[in-house]
Amino acid sequence: MTIQTSISPDGERLVTMTAEEYQDLIDGRDAAVAMREIAAGTMPTVAEADLDAYLAAPTPLAFWRKYRGMTQIELSQAADISQPYLAQLENGQREGAVSVYARLAKLLHVRIDDLVAEASAEASGPG
Repeated sequence: MTIQTSISPDGERLVTMTAEEYQDLIDGRDAAVAMREIAAGTMPTVAEADLDAYLAAPTPLAFWRKYRGMTQIELSQAADISQPYLAQLENGQREGAVSVYARLAKLLHVRIDDLVAEASAEASGPG
């Protein structure tokens, strides 16, 4: 890792590194946070036996709804959205507003991040 330091005109210490090195640091931080959350029981996880169902689900939202034993009608009514809209979210046909995902996450006892497929990043599996 090649890191260069310098001082800004305002006297602030700056660090320069490659984008790859920066991403490695971010990934390491994210992994440490995830491990702390798993250890504390605040990050949802699934048993290895459920991993195939997670990977087979069209979206994480579809998996978590089924995993929590809810029907689309039950979840859509609780979240105050229509069942067809929920079906479109679960099939990846529509993108929902953050406020909708926030309600769904609260009802499913997961984080918003756990409901949204990582389309632009590498998929990392459940919780």
